[in-house]
Amino acid sequence: MLRMRTYFPQSHNVKDVEWHVVDANGKVLGRLATQIATVLRGKHRPNFTPYADLGYRVAVVNAEKIVVTGKKEEQKTYFRHTGYPGGTKFRTFKEQMQKKPEDIIRLAVKGMLPKNRLGRKLMSRLKIYVGPNHPHQAQQPKILEV
Repeated sequence: MLRMRTYFPQSHNVKDVEWHVVDANGKVLGRLATQIATVLRGKHRPNFTPYADLGYRVAVVNAEKIVVTGKKEEQKTYFRHTGYPGGTKFRTFKEQMQKKPEDIIRLAVKGMLPKNRLGRKLMSRLKIYVGPNHPHQAQQPKILEV
């Protein structure tokens, strides 16, 4: 009797790496982050496997031109800790945009990925740049419309 077997892609069998470029100019933060997280996981493809890194990379340009809706610009805060007692630091969205605008997108995407080894590996596949230039032209990236 002939048996059909289901194909499950494995991370170590992925040969072709696919690059995507996203322009964040005028895009809403949460909507952009969900699209990026979907592509990094590979959920946009029919061979999606929840436990595998399928070889997708994303480069985001113009990170400083991201927008948020409502009053988030004044009310949304970013938390970090220095590691010392009483070392809590808070920044509003507006302050974070002036200091490190790329961290805004990085934290939004990180919250939408799995909280395990796979999520950390996928985060290393995300490259965020301030300004319109990126060094990944040699990878022939596809433009991702959001």
